Amino acid sequence: MIILGIDPGTTTTGFGLIKEENGRLKLKDYGVIKTKPNLPLARKLAEIYRDIKKLIKTIKPDIVAVEQIFFFKNTKTAMAVGQARGVILLAAERVKVTIAEFTPLQVKIAICGNGRAKKSQVQDMAKIVLSLDKIPRPDDAADAIAIAVCCANNLKHQKAYQEGQK
Repeated sequence: MIILGIDPGTTTTGFGLIKEENGRLKLKDYGVIKTKPNLPLARKLAEIYRDIKKLIKTIKPDIVAVEQIFFFKNTKTAMAVGQARGVILLAAERVKVTIAEFTPLQVKIAICGNGRAKKSQVQDMAKIVLSLDKIPRPDDAADAIAIAVCCANNLKHQKAYQEGQK
């Protein structure tokens, strides 16, 4: 199973690619898609759409896991990130890949077992789960990796539940 985690943003969108190998999760790639801060929002969204669609076509994940917007102090920022999420979901749908969405709370619980975990704790646990030497940088990429790990854990629990129902 190949999972592409995405942490949406308008200037920096993080991505993390993990793969299950022999029952263990392995980090395969990570990084960010950047747009210039001074570009109009419509242009940023077009670039995000194009780059995410190209990334998905190149790596051919089985599933794309995208973080949902849960809460923002700044309404303007929340709306712009929501629009970035929209073009990311559209890109995944156009390439016909399965989409999973997770709130920050779900990611924290899946990685740390605590919905109130700090960002640094989530990143530390993702590092441990993936047996990495250090936390990947920048933070947007590390967050995307955590989203992918959350998706993998969710799929594992769904599978175990389904097998238990047989």
